[in-house]
Amino acid sequence: MTDSVDVLIVAPDLPVYANPGDAGADLRSAEALTLAPGERRLVSTGVRIALPDGFAAFVVPRSGLAAKHGITIVNSPGTVDAGYRGEIKVCLLNTDQHTPYDIAVGDRIAQMIVMPVPRVNFIPVTQLPDSLRGEGGFGSSGFGHKIEEKA
Repeated sequence: MTDSVDVLIVAPDLPVYANPGDAGADLRSAEALTLAPGERRLVSTGVRIALPDGFAAFVVPRSGLAAKHGITIVNSPGTVDAGYRGEIKVCLLNTDQHTPYDIAVGDRIAQMIVMPVPRVNFIPVTQLPDSLRGEGGFGSSGFGHKIEEKA
């Protein structure tokens, strides 16, 4: 897909796609801080956007930070609605049990994915149509293992 969407933005550093074809544009920290082991913190990005109606932005973790340092986002994905005009902040969590993690101004801390989101009409019914998966829940499409859900 080569379509693009114009998004108005106020930011000290514009989000940037690291590679052609990437889904997420990098968000950078607007503040310096240290995340202690097990600590979570709301981190400023300095980014404010105006999404067009019918779109939302989703803030997701950076895989390198998660794999190398245990840094993730508590409410992943964080949802930015089209009507929100405040600063995008990222609720980071240091999952490492022993090592603090330093963040400098300008460090890439998350990615933002902008997507169309249709408005849904919820239609009440008494029964849903059958499907191949049916009511199979957690793990039901994996390696043939069923995870029993406990009430």
